[in-house]
Amino acid sequence: MRLDSLAKRELLLVCAFVTLLSPGLLFAQTDSTAEKQAALEQELADINQEIAGLSNTISTLSTESASLDRDIRLLNATIDRANLNIKAKNLQISRLGAGILEKSKTVRELGKRIDREKQSLAQLIRKTNEIDQAGALEVLLSGKDLSDFFLDLDSFDAIRAGLKNSSEALKSAKLENQAAQEALEERQAQEMDAKAELERNKRLVEANEKAKTVLLAITKNKQKGYAKVLADRKARAAEIRAALFALRDTGEISFGQAYDYAVTVSTKTGVRPAFLLAIFQQESSFGKNQGSCYLKNQATGAGVGVRTGNVILKVMNPSRDIPPFLSITSELGRDPWNTLVSCPQSVGWGGAMGAAQFIPSTWMLFKTKIEKALSIDTADPWRARDAFMAAGIYLSELGAKSGSYSAERDAACRYFSGSKCSRSSWAATYGNQVMSKAAIIQETMIDPLQNT
Repeated sequence: MRLDSLAKRELLLVCAFVTLLSPGLLFAQTDSTAEKQAALEQELADINQEIAGLSNTISTLSTESASLDRDIRLLNATIDRANLNIKAKNLQISRLGAGILEKSKTVRELGKRIDREKQSLAQLIRKTNEIDQAGALEVLLSGKDLSDFFLDLDSFDAIRAGLKNSSEALKSAKLENQAAQEALEERQAQEMDAKAELERNKRLVEANEKAKTVLLAITKNKQKGYAKVLADRKARAAEIRAALFALRDTGEISFGQAYDYAVTVSTKTGVRPAFLLAIFQQESSFGKNQGSCYLKNQATGAGVGVRTGNVILKVMNPSRDIPPFLSITSELGRDPWNTLVSCPQSVGWGGAMGAAQFIPSTWMLFKTKIEKALSIDTADPWRARDAFMAAGIYLSELGAKSGSYSAERDAACRYFSGSKCSRSSWAATYGNQVMSKAAIIQETMIDPLQNT
């Protein structure tokens, strides 16, 4: 087969198209944009310097003996710092917003480039197939002019070269797109963190303004009035510590005990106490809605619902989880057929154990780490202290130890489903609920305990 003139023209166009597409995309930044960015960075640096100064003031005041005057000055400094934090986060959000728009544009352009590369590659493959269908011997025996034969060979070589270039260009574009997508997701996470911190500081200002109003109202008989404020704080702290904190398939402990466990875990793992407590609160709520089961059939993994006694399939994975489950319960002296585990959800298997809701195979991966962290011989998933440490170690490995809103949210999503929040709307709902609970626990329970 000989390439006709139209095919050759198409070939030249395709090869030229590939050549034009190969260089990377460049996005220029104007001088004006750069100047605005520099001014924004300087303003942010100035604010952060003021925040650092106020933080030093707060640290100094916190070491002074409690008094009405000290508390008012401490509240003023805390409010001022929170307001500066709000201003800083607004600037940061503005800066990140511009970056997100730019990186979103980069991702879109790279997506278009990948589509064009795919189209050009498909054209080159079609041309290659046309030539492959008629080999060189067929062309020689066809009686065509020898010069035409060599022209066809040149065209074939051009297609082969174009095919190689197009494949490399497509690979390069995909790598660039992946890097751009990761950069975009990082910016979006930073924006989420800034917005969460902004809202937290707004609530902090509101709460401290109310506390300040109470203190400023003590004008007559200052000592007696302030003594009542201190007494109320202590009473509230005692009430918080005594409140019951429900744990899934484990019972209830006091919030004070749960908080102490969370603080211990935090010192070992870096996971924020309020976030860890929110995970357990979420699991407890989830358990109330989902219910618990008993494993009854070792071969199939079926069991029964604790509430109804009805047979439930897929209570525990027979190959992955039942062998370690039997080992765990045997070591702890528990009856495996009458030990609470989670019922299956709409998808997958059940079988998660204790307050931290670890499936048996996962518990075995962390068992030694838990025992080492607590200096104990045998970790028990149904013992609150052990469950707290297990969850803390796992969440730390999932990224929660960084303490940022987005990192904690993603860690919660992965703890629940194995997927990041952005990959599963189901997991994202869980993560959002955990973060909401963490904010409430921090501001209504932990902060009052720390302020006594």
